[in-house]
Formats: sequence, structure tokens, C-alpha cells
Amino acid sequence: MSAELVEEIDETGAVQRVVTRGEMRAKNLWHRTVAVLVQRLSGAVVVHQRADWKDVHPAMWDVAFGGVPAVGEADQRAAQRELLEEAGLLIEERQLIELGSISQASEQTKWVGRFYLMRTDAELYPVDGEVQQMVEIPLDDFAAWAAEAELCPDVRPLISAVQGWLG
Repeated sequence: MSAELVEEIDETGAVQRVVTRGEMRAKNLWHRTVAVLVQRLSGAVVVHQRADWKDVHPAMWDVAFGGVPAVGEADQRAAQRELLEEAGLLIEERQLIELGSISQASEQTKWVGRFYLMRTDAELYPVDGEVQQMVEIPLDDFAAWAAEAELCPDVRPLISAVQGWLG
């Protein structure tokens, strides 16, 4: 995975050059990311625990499925691919509801992310081993769950935006 090619970007999202994922992680370079919030028709939010072997935030909880787009990969296509890989959900591009972009910078990771929403009651299951487990959190309990969960550090500041997006 560390030899995989990704795009280094600037803080505005403009591509600067192509680097390996290993270099991007080692030097904490800005990169693109996509994330898909999955909400059940009942309103519950599907959250997941990351695998122990992940290169960033292993075994921590996340509120969206996603990852780093491949070089030249469109954000929506990357979101579809990540949702299939991590949650076993094959969808059409038109099913994604675009929510917006947010950037984050920390000592561990720097990214500009495009966020999407997928509302579905379809069965979800981890496919590629990146997800240890999934749990459905009723929307009314989401803030309390997020306050107590061992969340990825770059997710915690997004909780209010997620709540706004999900209603």
C-alpha cells in the first residue's frame, strides 16, 4: 500500500505532484480524500471501527466510509469505490448526495475532503478488511455516542457538520 501513487495537493485542493502513499504519510503531505456518510432510512447513522492494521488511526471509530482517491480519479468515482470496498455497497453515482468539502490539518494527516451522503437500508458488510465492525447509531443518540467514542482525531471536529448534514 505504501507504494500506491496519490496526488499531493495544496491547501486549496490543487494538485502539485504525484507521490507514493508512503511519502505522503511520512511527510504528512496534503492530499485529497472522499467520505460517504451512510444513513439508514430510519435516520440511524452507520459508523465503523477501522482495522488494527490501518496506517492512520488504527482501531478507531469513524463516521464515514472513504479514503484517498487514486491519481486522476474523480471524487464521486472514488466515493463509489470506497463504499464498495469498505461496506460492500455497489451504488450508482446518482445515488450519492454531495454535502460539501472540508479540510483538516493535524500532526498526523492533512487533507481536503469531499463528503457525500448515501441513504439506504441495503445490507452492509466489510469487504476488504479495512473495517472491523459496523454499528447503527440512532440520530438522536449520535452526539452522545460521538462524545464517548474513540473517534479518529480528524473526525471529532467534524461532528457538528455531520449532525447538520444529517438533520
